[in-house]
Amino acid sequence: MARSDLPDTAVARRHQHARLFHDRGRMRIGLLGGSFNPAHEGHLHVTHLARRALGLDQVWWMVSPQNPLKTSRDMAPLDMRLMQARQMTAGIPWIRVFAPEAGFRTNLTHATLRILRQRCPRHRFCWLMGADNLQGFGRWQHHDIIAQTVPIAVLDRPGYS
Repeated sequence: MARSDLPDTAVARRHQHARLFHDRGRMRIGLLGGSFNPAHEGHLHVTHLARRALGLDQVWWMVSPQNPLKTSRDMAPLDMRLMQARQMTAGIPWIRVFAPEAGFRTNLTHATLRILRQRCPRHRFCWLMGADNLQGFGRWQHHDIIAQTVPIAVLDRPGYS
């Protein structure tokens, strides 16, 4: 079944919060945070690369309501960015797309990671980051806490690596 052939309800159901936080078994989960404005083939490429290289069970695309380091001027609405990302990943069952920061009422990665680890203590998380983001990582609030909280996998991006 092609990505666009899945009914919207099936796609939405796969990304529900309650099912994401079940924590019944131990899983290795890559966390790819970003604006996804819009989601594109580059996101899929690094997701597949990370899954193979790191032996991940799932990759969670965490769509940020608003990156504190970016302007909101050209940012598409969160619902639209979520819908586009879910459509792009509809045929890939090991990718989950959601916006935890909207529910957690934070847009800071260190706080999101703390909440995820509290809600899913058995899962093993790894933060996935493109080499382009590594250059500005020192500007992230509490970047030192992020680095102490989860392993960080820096993924190659031509021109930055």
